[in-house]
Amino acid sequence: MTQEIRVDKIAVLIPCYNEEKTIEKVVLDWRESLSEAVVYVYDNNSTDRTADIAREAGAVVRHEYQQGKGNVIRRMFREIDAMCYIMVDGDDTYPAEYGRQMADLVLLKNADMVVGDRLSSTYFEENKRPFHNFGNSLVRGSINRLFKTNIRDIMTGYRAFSFLFVKSFPVLSKGFEIETEMSIHAVDKNMRIENVIIEYRDRPEGSESKLNTYSDGMRVLSTIFRLYKNYKPMYFFGWLSAILFALTVIMFVPVFIEYTQTGLVPRFPTLIVSGFIGLGGVLSLFTGLILSTLAEKDRQEFEFRLTVIENIYHFLLKNR
Repeated sequence: MTQEIRVDKIAVLIPCYNEEKTIEKVVLDWRESLSEAVVYVYDNNSTDRTADIAREAGAVVRHEYQQGKGNVIRRMFREIDAMCYIMVDGDDTYPAEYGRQMADLVLLKNADMVVGDRLSSTYFEENKRPFHNFGNSLVRGSINRLFKTNIRDIMTGYRAFSFLFVKSFPVLSKGFEIETEMSIHAVDKNMRIENVIIEYRDRPEGSESKLNTYSDGMRVLSTIFRLYKNYKPMYFFGWLSAILFALTVIMFVPVFIEYTQTGLVPRFPTLIVSGFIGLGGVLSLFTGLILSTLAEKDRQEFEFRLTVIENIYHFLLKNR
């Protein structure tokens, strides 16, 4: 007897950790807004009644025992098959009424990732944490400049995804830097990205953010640095090479001028150091060239993997 393959039309994914004050309203709002969607709540070791309340409200409740939002999303993406995925936080800061518009962009317009843009609407007025505001603006500006894109909100937890994106996205981050990783992956792999301006509501009284402004902010910035090096190696190592060559010139030119005037090299250690720095510049340049070739090869292989995933998707739809 062949087991029926389950492919949801829309899967609403809600990662949760200690959200008992808000999770019931979030689940009910999504069930009302998208009646055909299946609402999944993944509990991440909550010590309160989050899982029980979500189940009573009608959500499918599952568990991820490795702590961290990235770990939860990895579990969600592996276990759930759907035509459209909507990811949203369980803290009631993202209104469910935008879900239909975001889902339609995936289902009808072939978008791979739809970003719920808080920063173009009410975020800076509603959010009472000034360093969060600064951090969001810094991350958005950095990524858009480094990767030459125009994503309006990099760190929003409100997104919609296609099957192709979800099944091809390698989740490497363990924590809140996962949104940054998603954005950079979509840009680098030439996936179609749409922005939908949403209203943002600050957390209700008694509900506390799990995001640490400083430690999680540093993780996000280190993620940008790491992914820029991995995805744009020629730019990264090219700039490093240019800096090293500039230092070489600054150190070498005075020694050379002195040599042409006197025939002597009294600052011999400076000459040696400048030579090693110049050698470092050459090595950095060739490192960038080699890694950029490997990155290009990886993009070619990724396109092949997309074809395989798309064939799997059509097979699932045919046999569900």
